[in-house]
Amino acid sequence: MPMSGATQQQLVILGATGSIGANTLDVVARHPDRYSVFALTANRDVERMAHLCLRFSPRYAVMANEDAANELRKKLRAESCPTEVLGGARALSGVACEPEVDAVMAAIVGAAGLTPTFDAVCAGKKVLLANKEALVMSGRLFMDAVAAADACLLPIDSEHNAIFQSLPDDYRRDPEAAGVRRILLTGSGGPFRNASLAQLETVTPEDACNHPVWNMGRKISVDSATLMNKGLEVIEARWLFGVSASQIEVVIHPQSIIHSMVDYVDGSVVAQLGNPDMRVPIAHALAWPQRIASGVSALDFFGIGAMSFERPDPERFPCLDLAYRALEAGGDAPATLNAANEESVQAFLDRRIGFRRIAEIIAATLERAPRQEVETLDAVLEADIRAREIARDEIGKRSAP
Repeated sequence: MPMSGATQQQLVILGATGSIGANTLDVVARHPDRYSVFALTANRDVERMAHLCLRFSPRYAVMANEDAANELRKKLRAESCPTEVLGGARALSGVACEPEVDAVMAAIVGAAGLTPTFDAVCAGKKVLLANKEALVMSGRLFMDAVAAADACLLPIDSEHNAIFQSLPDDYRRDPEAAGVRRILLTGSGGPFRNASLAQLETVTPEDACNHPVWNMGRKISVDSATLMNKGLEVIEARWLFGVSASQIEVVIHPQSIIHSMVDYVDGSVVAQLGNPDMRVPIAHALAWPQRIASGVSALDFFGIGAMSFERPDPERFPCLDLAYRALEAGGDAPATLNAANEESVQAFLDRRIGFRRIAEIIAATLERAPRQEVETLDAVLEADIRAREIARDEIGKRSAP
């Protein structure tokens, strides 16, 4: 990648006010000689964005919500902050594709992050991918665009970053020669790893968002509680690493010290270990192929004690099987899965449906939505809209009066 100036990389952070954005800025602040913030983006969190603009002085701040952009513009003007404020979804892609930009952190949650992330790839940027939905919804199209633009794609999910670190450097050039037998995706099991089916019937949003290990946003916390997060990661891994669904196995590892593993045909298993802190994969991707300090303490092997591993319970976590089914179906089925999940998770967070209804709605949406092949990004987005309409209908059937 070309560098802006002598040493500094110019960064765009899509989704600056979320947890990934906050952790990215924490790492960036530790290395002001290496990184400069070109643009920050958010949806509508004006107060947080104003604080970040005053601290990091980006050239641009983008609010996807136009009203929020107007409010932020007034706030920054009152503080004599020189950051230029832009509004609307198109501006997200605009700043990500600016010629001066070296790297884009793609951390907008959900389908909303697909278009600007895709555009950054097409512009040949170094893309740090935290938005797993981009690959879930448009895996083949996305990876074809990476190849066509010679973009640099680096995974930020702790699991996929761990796999990336556990593979040989030339893996993408010759996957068969690498001798990979299986990819082992680890997961903590979430807050309901040992819950009974009866207990799951009474789960509240507060319960689901109380993750035992990771501090995450509400949507991804619910995904972790249902194991849909792991299902989406299975689909993401298929496209990132060019393996089949049958070569990806999910392993419950409650301690979250081993972040994922690669099993090779010679019997070797290579794993990446570290404290459960997202600054580790962020720092790895920011500096790759070098290493920089992340601010995370060294792993204390003597304090860890025992590590345990379990198979996921398909009855307790049906969302994981639904993700495998969507991956094997192909076409727009993964986009349908993602859309139905987003709609049903939001309905649960709004207390319109119960926790166990999430999987029911996703399954019903997959059953009702006609499966189609997708050859363009527009077709993916159309599948997303179609699936949301079906999911909302299914939610209506199950909503509390």
